[in-house]
Amino acid sequence: MAAALALTSALSFGAADFLGGLAARRCSALTVTGVSQLAGLMVLVPALLVFDGVLSMAAIWTGALAGLAGAGGLVLYLRSLAIGPMSLVAPVAAVVGAALPVAAGVVAGERPPRLALAGVAIGLAAVWLATGQGRRRNSAHAHAQGPLLALLAGLAFGAFFIFLDATPADSGAWPLVAARGASLIVLTVAATSLRRPLPSRKILPVAAVSGGLDMAANLLFLAATRTGLLTLTALLASLYPVVVVLLAWRLMAERLTRAQLLGVVMALAAVGLIAAAP
Repeated sequence: MAAALALTSALSFGAADFLGGLAARRCSALTVTGVSQLAGLMVLVPALLVFDGVLSMAAIWTGALAGLAGAGGLVLYLRSLAIGPMSLVAPVAAVVGAALPVAAGVVAGERPPRLALAGVAIGLAAVWLATGQGRRRNSAHAHAQGPLLALLAGLAFGAFFIFLDATPADSGAWPLVAARGASLIVLTVAATSLRRPLPSRKILPVAAVSGGLDMAANLLFLAATRTGLLTLTALLASLYPVVVVLLAWRLMAERLTRAQLLGVVMALAAVGLIAAAP
């Protein structure tokens, strides 16, 4: 069950990132993030009826920390997607974002089965291959800051996963409410101070749909962590770049190399191993 939830979360994350990256190419990444976060709040409110839980200070503080990390990571990630090919900058954020919570889970005492560990290893390699490692020849076309921004975004995403996993098990969706509230406050202050313009009528719905999908992915990931190990759910959720690559290939004519195709196959194999682990 946890594997299915985490994998569905990855699909939703990938679609959200693709749309957010498109919007960030025509508008400020900070503004796009703010709009998407507000749209996600609209999805979160009715979700409180489904993810019923206890409101506590622990849920608020850990959720707020997760929100600050996630918002900062999203701004950096969307900016990196906007200045370089999506299939080139995504691997850095994905690998770092997956490795950090996996390491935290092992340090905390989680001991996944060997079959699942094999899936983790293959999955990390798959993300790296499927999202552009084979495109070194085209790397010169990416902005020089893209990989660095993606690295910082990955660290922030990893922190988001760790903080969200640390929320009380009985808190339901309240940590995400705190996370979204904290991120909206910070993003509003930042956008106002820097005088970022609002997105156009064409970009606004794209950013809004991206935010709705992102919140749906967060809810699915939260449910996955409540029923499974962080080391496994974080890895499955971090397969989202495969979705970004496939969408970019189909809708933006970004070509897939043999290494990327191999990465997609490896990703599917990793999902099978993790899902099959007892």
